[in-house]
Amino acid sequence: MKYPVLLLLGSLLLTACNKPETQPVSSWPHVAQGSYAAAISADARYAAVSSIQDGVALWDLQNNALLYQWRHQDSSDNLVFTLAISDDNSHVVTADHSTFALWRTADGQNVGYWQTDNSSIRDIALSNNGAHILVGRSDNVVQHITLSSGRRLDFLGHSERINSVALSPNGRYALTGSNDYQAYLWDTQTAQILYSFPHPSRVTKVAFDPQGRYAFTADSQQLAQIWDIQTGQRVSSLQMLARQQIFSAVRFSQDGRFLLTGAPTRNLVLWDVQSGRELQRWRVSPRVGSRPPSAVVHAVAFLDENRIISESSSGLAEVWEIRYD
Repeated sequence: MKYPVLLLLGSLLLTACNKPETQPVSSWPHVAQGSYAAAISADARYAAVSSIQDGVALWDLQNNALLYQWRHQDSSDNLVFTLAISDDNSHVVTADHSTFALWRTADGQNVGYWQTDNSSIRDIALSNNGAHILVGRSDNVVQHITLSSGRRLDFLGHSERINSVALSPNGRYALTGSNDYQAYLWDTQTAQILYSFPHPSRVTKVAFDPQGRYAFTADSQQLAQIWDIQTGQRVSSLQMLARQQIFSAVRFSQDGRFLLTGAPTRNLVLWDVQSGRELQRWRVSPRVGSRPPSAVVHAVAFLDENRIISESSSGLAEVWEIRYD
C-alpha cells in the first residue's frame, strides 16, 4: 500500500513564517517512559518503537493496536538503538551495539540473529522482502549482506566511523555517510562508488527517496543537500536559519515534491525539494519530566495529503496537520 500523493495546486502555498505548531491533531502513547529509537513504514501503516523496559514493539498505526513485542535477549533492559522497516512492510530489522535481528511483520516470527565482530553497529538498513541488510560500523566498514546466499560484501570506501546508512528497496544501491566528511552512493554488487557527495564536516544523516529520484545528505553543521541520483547533481540545499542543525529522521513524499525532517530539538519541518525552502514547522511534545523540555524526533511519514505522523523519544505517536494558505 502506498500513501496518497501530496498535492499542492497553483498559488496554494504552505507558510513558513509562523511560529512552530505544538498541538497535534491527535496523539497516542506507545511507551510509558520514553523510547530509544523508532521507525515508521513508508505508507505509515506500521511503527516499530524501542524502549528500555518493553523491548521493540510493532504497532498497527491504522488501528493504534500493538501487534508484537520483540527482544534480542532475556535481560531486563532492552538496548536496541536503531531499527528499520522494509519499504514493502514485510520485515523489520533491529540492532543493538553488537547484534542485529530480522523479524517478519506477517506473523511476528524471528528470521535470524547475527553477531558483529569486534566493531560496534552504528546504523542499519533493510531492503524489500528482508533480502538484504546494510550495516554501518564503527570500524569505518559498511557491510552488505544477502540472506539467501550468505554473501557479505565489505565496502571500504570510508576512512572514518560510519554515522548513517540507507539502502534502496531492491537492495542494489547503498548510501552511506561518515566522519570523513563524505557521503557515497555505491553499487552493492561491485562496491563501486557511483557518486561522491562532499561536506565541510562529518556527515550525520543520509536517506534515499524510495522511488529512485533523490538522495539526502546532511552534516553536523549547517549543510543539508538533496541530490539527483540519476545524474549526481545537486538539486537544492535546505535553507536553514539555525546556525547548527542535525537531523534524526528524513522522509521524501511519494510524488518527490516534499521532504519531511525531524531533529533532536523537537523540530519537525516540511521542505520544498526543488528550492530547499522551509514550508511548515512543528514541535513534537517533550518527554514528561524533561528539563528543559526536550525530545528527539525518531521517525516521520506522510499519512495522506493533509497529515503527517511522527514518533519521538517522548514515547508518543503524534499526527500533525499540513496547513494550506
